[in-house]
Amino acid sequence: ALLAKLQQKAKEKLKQSRTKPKEPKEQKEPKKQKEQKEQKEQKEQKEQKEQKKQKEQKELRDVKKKRKADKSGSEEPQRHKKRKSEDVPSFDSDSVEPDEPVEEAKKDKTGASEKQKKKKKNEVQSGVCVQSHGETETENATLKPTPGKTSAPTGFTILGGFENKPVQKVHRVLPQWLAQPDVIHRDIKSNLFPVSDIPGLSAPLVKKLQNNGIQHLFPVQAEVIPAILESAQQGLLIGRGGYKPRDICVSAPTGSGKTLAFVIPVIQVLTERVVCEVRALAVLPTKELAQQVCKVFRSYAEGGTSLNVVMLAGHKSFAAEQASLSELRGGTRRSLADIVVATPGRLVDHINRDSGLSLEHLRFLIIDEADRMIDSMHQSWLSQVVKAVYRSGGGAGAVSIFRRIEPAYVTAASLSPPQMPLQKLLFSATLTQNPEKLQQLGLHQPRLFSSIHSHSGTPTRTQGGYDFPQGLTEYYVPCTLSKKPLLILHFLLRLKLSPILCFTNSRETAHRLYLLVQLFGGVQAAEFSSRLSPAERKKTLKEFEQGKIQLMISTDAAARGIDVAGIKCVVNYDAPQYIRTYIHRIGRTARAGKTGMAFTFLLGVQEKNFLQMVEEAGTPGIQKQIVKPQNLKVMEARYEQTLQELANAIKVPSLNTFIESTQRESSL
Repeated sequence: ALLAKLQQKAKEKLKQSRTKPKEPKEQKEPKKQKEQKEQKEQKEQKEQKEQKKQKEQKELRDVKKKRKADKSGSEEPQRHKKRKSEDVPSFDSDSVEPDEPVEEAKKDKTGASEKQKKKKKNEVQSGVCVQSHGETETENATLKPTPGKTSAPTGFTILGGFENKPVQKVHRVLPQWLAQPDVIHRDIKSNLFPVSDIPGLSAPLVKKLQNNGIQHLFPVQAEVIPAILESAQQGLLIGRGGYKPRDICVSAPTGSGKTLAFVIPVIQVLTERVVCEVRALAVLPTKELAQQVCKVFRSYAEGGTSLNVVMLAGHKSFAAEQASLSELRGGTRRSLADIVVATPGRLVDHINRDSGLSLEHLRFLIIDEADRMIDSMHQSWLSQVVKAVYRSGGGAGAVSIFRRIEPAYVTAASLSPPQMPLQKLLFSATLTQNPEKLQQLGLHQPRLFSSIHSHSGTPTRTQGGYDFPQGLTEYYVPCTLSKKPLLILHFLLRLKLSPILCFTNSRETAHRLYLLVQLFGGVQAAEFSSRLSPAERKKTLKEFEQGKIQLMISTDAAARGIDVAGIKCVVNYDAPQYIRTYIHRIGRTARAGKTGMAFTFLLGVQEKNFLQMVEEAGTPGIQKQIVKPQNLKVMEARYEQTLQELANAIKVPSLNTFIESTQRESSL
């Protein structure tokens, strides 16, 4: 029995040993089946992805065809689209059964890869490049058509995102000499300086000023005169320390005493001269202003000095001016002028025609009304003056101290041997702050004196603004074109405002208004424009200053620099187009710290732009002055009669059209 049990146990062990190796064979089969299933699932997923891609490509093609169909309006693109959609093969996820052998799965893989290659070729032809599955998914996500929006054609860069964004205002950065000028007090009355306290001023000139009734100097004069005298402390021939002196620019309100600020120091420096040569040249834009400056120079040069002042402005003939400049003495031409006051055109004539004007010893070049002189640079007068100054630079026989070479960069070689410097002095009430324009003047290390900054360091005006006279009161009067002459007569006859300086924008308008006022009667009127000769204009200015003329109707010829005492009121009959013109017009009154009024007649279409222009310029305030219609009715009958008399007396087409237009507007 024991043996039998042992034999059974041995048989069972054999059976177990025989059955154990068979078990892994049975287990291998399900593993293979699992791998095949996973491969099939992966293949199905790939096919599903490919189907999705194909569907999306179809949608893109459909969108393109719809666009073409909308444009052409034909039905052929739609039929073509259907044919293409039928030709595209579709893949089903159930096309591969899970019970297929591994070899068939491999064949399916190779077939799918061939299909992918074909599909890539088609996509390259259609303009879509597929690099990887991740990239195609992102591209398709961006290229999916959205409802209400048409997608852009493939292969083109989509532009967009150009939204209106607020642009940050750019603030200009000025050079240091413009941004940080030497400050001049704006208040004239409370900042007067005794003549005797001005440093460097000679005793003879102090006495001369006191004899002329000047006991105190204005802030501009007290600042600028010492600066010019300091640059000439070492004499005429050499600057301070052997260096060329700095050029000086002055920006100050009208009537602040700029003329005397350059006349006094130039007279004092030139009194030390031994040989008579042209050492100071003052260039001014108009004949009247040149005549006024020449008069100031002569008043301080006469008596106590041997300086000669000559004016070249066309008041005399060219031959007479040439004779006053130089004379032949011992076979050589000798200068008879120390100071020349000229207008640009006449100055260029004398330089080009070699009339005996020698500028080789010029020490001071004074440019008054500098902003307007910059605007007239197209005449190239400055370049010709500089060329005439350095004409003797290349002469081998010239004495070294008088040899002048046009300066370039400051170096040790350019300073030895020293030469007589040329210093530029610029003066204006509306000096530009545009460095590009100032560069045309060729300034050397300029120094600016300005009244537009406060002593605290903050500007007293906005950028592009100007300084208005302190005693000035500004008004604007809304009116129509036909009522303008009546308003002028109302100011004179009813309000008793006289003398009045009236500005127009053209000499034709000035002449018409003059004739109308003269025929109306009761007013002593005169016109001042280029229609008159220089002698007639000089006579008119003199009579106006003497009080013989109540109303002077002028163009902008009298707007700059003309100093006529006693002008209480300025009227802008025609509104000025530019702010600089307005500043210089109203600057004819409220001069030297006195009070004055300025009226501007504005049409309805002009009111908005004019007020904006004046406010941006920094006006302290312009008030509205309304003249009631009933105040003008008293003069309307006489005014209509005057228009008829004017039409009958003068047969001028332009004047008749003016009268007709005024009559039409008055009837309206």
